[in-house]
Amino acid sequence: MKFVNKGVRKKDAMSLVTGKPVYTDDITQGNSLIVKLLRSPHAHALIEKINADKAKNVAGIECILTYEDVPQARFTTAGQTYPEPSPYDRLILDKRLRCVGDPVAIVAGRDEKSVDKALGMINVKYQVLKPLLDYREAKDNEILVHPEEDFKALCEVGADNKRNLCSCEAMEIGSVEEEFKNCAHIVEETYSTRANNQTMMETFRTYTSIDAYGRLNVISSTQVPFHARRILANALQIPKSKIRVIKPRIGGGFGAKQSVVSEIFPAIVTLKTGKPAKIIYSRKESFTNGSPRHEAEIKIKLGADENGIIKAIHMYSLWNAGAYGDHGPTTVGLSGHKAMTIYNANAYKFDFDVVYSNTMGAGAYRGYGATQGFFALESAVNELAARLDMDPTVLRMKNMITQNHVGKIMPTYYNEELKSCNLDKCLETAKRIIKWDEKYPAKDIGNNKVRSVGCAVAMQGSGISSCDVGAVEVRLNDDGFYTLMIGATDMGTGCDTILAQMAADCLDTEYDNIVVHGVDTDLSPYDTGSYASSTTYITGMAVVKACESLRKKILAEGARLLGCTEEEAEFDGSKVYCISDDRSISLSEIGYASYVGTNAYLTAEESHYSPTSPPPFMAGLVEIELDKLTGKVDIIDYVGVIDCGTVINPNLARVQAEGGIVQGIGMAMYEDIQYDSEGRMLNDSFMQYKIPSRLDVGTIRIDFEPSYEPTGPFGAKSIGELVINTPPPAIANAVFNASKINIRNLPITSEKIVMEMINL
Repeated sequence: MKFVNKGVRKKDAMSLVTGKPVYTDDITQGNSLIVKLLRSPHAHALIEKINADKAKNVAGIECILTYEDVPQARFTTAGQTYPEPSPYDRLILDKRLRCVGDPVAIVAGRDEKSVDKALGMINVKYQVLKPLLDYREAKDNEILVHPEEDFKALCEVGADNKRNLCSCEAMEIGSVEEEFKNCAHIVEETYSTRANNQTMMETFRTYTSIDAYGRLNVISSTQVPFHARRILANALQIPKSKIRVIKPRIGGGFGAKQSVVSEIFPAIVTLKTGKPAKIIYSRKESFTNGSPRHEAEIKIKLGADENGIIKAIHMYSLWNAGAYGDHGPTTVGLSGHKAMTIYNANAYKFDFDVVYSNTMGAGAYRGYGATQGFFALESAVNELAARLDMDPTVLRMKNMITQNHVGKIMPTYYNEELKSCNLDKCLETAKRIIKWDEKYPAKDIGNNKVRSVGCAVAMQGSGISSCDVGAVEVRLNDDGFYTLMIGATDMGTGCDTILAQMAADCLDTEYDNIVVHGVDTDLSPYDTGSYASSTTYITGMAVVKACESLRKKILAEGARLLGCTEEEAEFDGSKVYCISDDRSISLSEIGYASYVGTNAYLTAEESHYSPTSPPPFMAGLVEIELDKLTGKVDIIDYVGVIDCGTVINPNLARVQAEGGIVQGIGMAMYEDIQYDSEGRMLNDSFMQYKIPSRLDVGTIRIDFEPSYEPTGPFGAKSIGELVINTPPPAIANAVFNASKINIRNLPITSEKIVMEMINL
């Protein structure tokens, strides 16, 4: 392989670092209407009366829309394959407001000043209702977040709006109660995680216009262009054929842009006025009305014998959907199915409830529910190790799936077969790099400070099995270069680059000979989008298949032009030649010929889905320094060793891993969305909502223990989401080893540590 497994430069690197106009707001027209939203000041209210007459008379105002002016068909903004598991529970504008910041009116004008003035002149009379803010009290509460009769779920996910249930389910394999009876050690604890904001650099933003054919054109910072087209059609009640979605470069998504957050509002303005329109969310709006990680409470009951062999695992996940159910039924499933799968046991039980409340609606965030599940289960495993007085890495080696389990059916992971796994090598390598045996569990270094280590392991998936689809088209152009048309969304991860690397090796050509064309729903082949860690694995295999098809066509066309049979010819990437003599025709000549006369235009399109979702694996080990006087925790060293199958681009994979670990550290130690008693978010800016800076994360070291995944392109699996899962439980374990304090509710703050130490 000439390019796969090499750290080639990203296709868009120079454009990004030199500030070329590549993002949504860089390429919009200057004459577009400015769109802003009047938002609810109440967590739960009904609009009794709304008067926008004065606001409409403000100079420069073109359009003001209320719930009376927009379609009243319910939909979901979750970017998921149809039929979406997320309930259809929202309207563009609704008379009932379910959280602070819910849109009340859409205002569009020729300049920002006039729009801001008009927003302040809209008179709204609210019937303020009692809000339901504590999701632990939501199930069967007398306060209903969604009392509407037209609430519906397209899939059987256990949704019941009259019980505040977005989703619920129960599953059991074997009998956990029978296994618990024979366990010498049982850990039974409750763990909680907070909602987390993705805090991507580029806020939500969309530009819309009507083209020469009367179609709605949408340029948006989205991870899911094809899903966005369907969601817009549902919400606006127009045919999908009337909508075109174009995705420029994205300034970060991390799952936030797997929901249609901003697209609908300028779209309805453009349809009403016929004029271009754009909306750019402020940072405050992105904080208060985005689509953050679900807040969760997870109860674990974990049983093991006297030797530490895990016999039974029971997990119950309670999920806060907030005001709307985007991604609720699907994220919660990963908290159990992926977390439990990493351990061999005789019996498993997993049940969950996803409930509505009058807080901001949640959505997708890197790790997609598995992150919450791994914090709970890995913390419980670390607590079991402490009870056994056993090194937690040794306990894991006794119980986790390893390369020795390849071929094993994983009952909690949808009965998929494990076909590749180097988790044991990951853990061994991580221990060696961080010098675990020298540092475990802790060392007092004087001055009230302790150095300690902690560990966790994790897995994820590679796409959604038997569901999502990736597709590509590869074209041979005149002069012999290729165009790779993709429907997957590069959101900074470098998927345009790694797909081009695969294509270059498949076609035996140079990397720079592959031109990548990004997503346009009118031109690109259908792809479900960039989420679920699917691009490398799913779309990558579509690249392999399409290139194989195109090679055959090039060979056939070259042989025809040479006057020999395909069996008598070979294609070496630069020319087609006859085996029996010296005659050949260059790829450039074939390319030119394919555009002339009766010759064949050479292109190949292939799609790919997978009946399996092979898990990548990771071991994460951390060294911290704890000040026992103040409770302050400093990250000294974090080592992550990853099995993502074949590493397509080590440079990009390493950056992905480092970024995910930093986000995991933020979840573990800093991030905590908080509301006041009226449901208003208290930390709606970077002044109040803390994320780690480079100075807060210590040294991060990444290594790989590649396995070979037979179902993946070049043996590859995913990496994008996996890497966020280990920091919270590993850091919690290190804090315990330093202080004998178990912090079971994130974030792990100095105050919590000190208060717990006082109570020891």
